[in-house]
Amino acid sequence: MPAEIAGGALTGPDEGSDGRQGGGLSGSRRGDGRDDRSRAGGGEGGPEAPVPGLPVPRLSVLGVRHHGPGSARAVRDELDRIRPDLVLVEGPPEADGLVALAADPGMRPPVALLAYVPGEPSRAAFWPFAEFSPEWQAIAYAARAGVEVRFCDLPAAHSLALDADPVRRDPIGELARAAGYDDPERWWEDLVEHRGEARTLDVVAEAMRAVREGHVAEGVEVRREAYMRRTLRKAAREGFSRIAVVCGAWHLPALTPPAPTPPAPDGPDRLPSAAEDERLLRGLPKVRVEMTWVPWTHGRLAAGAGYGAGVAAPGWYEHLFTVPDRPVERWLAGAAAILREEDLPVSSADVIEAVRLAESLATLRGRPLAGLPEVTDAVRAVLCGGDELPVELVQRRMVVGERLGRVPDATPMVPLRRDLRDEQRRLRMKPEVMAGEHDLDLRRPLDLGRSRLLHRLALLGVPWGTPRRARSKGTFKESWSLEWRPGLDVALIEAAVWGITVEAAATARVRDLAGGAGLPELAALVERCLLAHLPDALPYVLGRIEDRAALDGEVRHLMGALPALVRARRYGDVRGTEGLTGVTESMLARICAGLSPALTGLDEDAAREMAALMDGVHTAAALMGGGRWLATLAGIARRDDLPGLLDGRIVRILFDAEALEDDVAARMARSMSSGNPPARSAAWMEGFLSGGGLLLVHDPRLLATVDAWLTGLSPEAFVDVLPLLRRTFGAFPAPERRMIGRRVRSGGALRAGSPGGDEEAGYDDGLAAGAVRTVRDILGRETGGRL
Repeated sequence: MPAEIAGGALTGPDEGSDGRQGGGLSGSRRGDGRDDRSRAGGGEGGPEAPVPGLPVPRLSVLGVRHHGPGSARAVRDELDRIRPDLVLVEGPPEADGLVALAADPGMRPPVALLAYVPGEPSRAAFWPFAEFSPEWQAIAYAARAGVEVRFCDLPAAHSLALDADPVRRDPIGELARAAGYDDPERWWEDLVEHRGEARTLDVVAEAMRAVREGHVAEGVEVRREAYMRRTLRKAAREGFSRIAVVCGAWHLPALTPPAPTPPAPDGPDRLPSAAEDERLLRGLPKVRVEMTWVPWTHGRLAAGAGYGAGVAAPGWYEHLFTVPDRPVERWLAGAAAILREEDLPVSSADVIEAVRLAESLATLRGRPLAGLPEVTDAVRAVLCGGDELPVELVQRRMVVGERLGRVPDATPMVPLRRDLRDEQRRLRMKPEVMAGEHDLDLRRPLDLGRSRLLHRLALLGVPWGTPRRARSKGTFKESWSLEWRPGLDVALIEAAVWGITVEAAATARVRDLAGGAGLPELAALVERCLLAHLPDALPYVLGRIEDRAALDGEVRHLMGALPALVRARRYGDVRGTEGLTGVTESMLARICAGLSPALTGLDEDAAREMAALMDGVHTAAALMGGGRWLATLAGIARRDDLPGLLDGRIVRILFDAEALEDDVAARMARSMSSGNPPARSAAWMEGFLSGGGLLLVHDPRLLATVDAWLTGLSPEAFVDVLPLLRRTFGAFPAPERRMIGRRVRSGGALRAGSPGGDEEAGYDDGLAAGAVRTVRDILGRETGGRL
């Protein structure tokens, strides 16, 4: 049971019955010198009431482990026993006006209180609650019993203005090591979860007193505890007769020290007086904060998610709290159901055997009951046959859990969050904690609306959806991976400065981004505007592009901007947008006019950057009708002063487009002749082959030219160009490299490419016969005679 105190437990400065300054929250003793403790360790009697005319309150401090199912059950049972008329819970007092929402039927944990600074939403803090959190059970009790509940921690207005103290102590870990355990969670299960509930709070309180002995609180911690004591004194003055406090057990010694024997008000067990606490709290920095409830997830309760008070296995702890009867059997049955959903064969006999194994392991390890390590070992050995992949599935789905909480409609929300909730309902897009794949067909109005919403949120920095490669080709298909994370609520608050609806906020955000963007960034922004369907933002961005393009004489900027604008033109029929044709045509004309001078005097890095820009423009020009662009490249290809990389790339583009004026093999032989430096020849080859290596497979003359050049290099030159060659050929897919290797090993391709070689030497009539016969059958012709 908890530490309970009566009598002089709540005296303030100069409020003690003997005229001395009170000790704040001291213990009490009977007048005959004997301790008068309840079974929780508190006193029944005491000195005169600290406030004249008011009854002496009875204080019960329930020290708990945050998110501990054993503590949650003990708190629930203890509150039913002591029946307080005020419940104080560790948390920010600014949330007192929100606590009544916990009783709303629309509230489903896990949820969290969110405090943030308006205008600076990145300064925010969360107070999470799960169903197995003792604090949540205390709030639920108050709602059932119709008693008042308040929060008693340091206000968020101060904590967000102060620099948080780094975590220095791990009391659970220290206690586990002292008991000889290397796993704190295992120690906690053995001590609390598997030992019944009668003395859970007493055991935790005694352990925390031992760990905290000699500890000197400082920084935010000492101010938090001072504020808790101030809250208790205030509650006593208001006349409550039975007060219950639910807080982390670490703070319990700072609220209810053991009564000294004999009494020693100035001894080491004395708590700070009210005056000392007021001095600690005087002049604290303060900011304006707002608070709300937000949905939370079990994954965010996990210790590995960066939450300081997290637990290793929130899903397991929820199971222990909600299924006290035969938890091991029910857990393993649930694991079997998950594996069956994945079409893995798991029988009832397997579940029975897994239960037996878990219980046997617990006996061998000296544990009172099978815990998470034992049931996990049983799942691995029996249900999964030693395969780790299905074990990881059970870990993700059950041990951590997939639960996403829900808050009621009456919860205070920023207007942007409320508009998003309405959009989610209209588009039937339910937030889910686990990532799910969604294919959208933009020809359907519902899917088109979903796509626009996801693109608008991405512009606002709220990445609910991550684009994925669509499974089918075409501009009317999109594929998304959707996963709602609690941090997105903070991102929505940050984005609320741009507007009260998602569309208005995204429009304002686009206009802001366009203000200082260059041409490539503006072009990308146009594409995003079209995808998000922001008709009020698009004219502004297009106007900025026209202004920038008119003033920007840098060809590279125009080349970087054109591909995104041309891609955006593809969506005109599906998304109902237009107006880009004139802009893109004008930009392509300027690129063609300025490209040749821009290719002069480039070093290796600049040439590589220009090659990438040329590839982008070539793709864009093909969508526009690339006659002007190919004519420009054909004129540039006549120059003999181009960097090798660009020369090779231009030749390859013209060759693929069947616009090369001379023979490609002759161009390659000329560029790779002994009169050229080996490094330039290797760069030419890299530019020419960057479009893919299959060309060498299908054209024996080109392969023979490359082979002749390589074999003719001196050892020193070969070593010099080897890194460039490795980069060139390493970029080819593995099947292409294998095919090139086979052609080289066969020798026939090289002979066929030599003067006077047999063009048929590379073919085998016997191997080709089957393919030819099949083709003739398909064409409906008889296969007679020699193939």
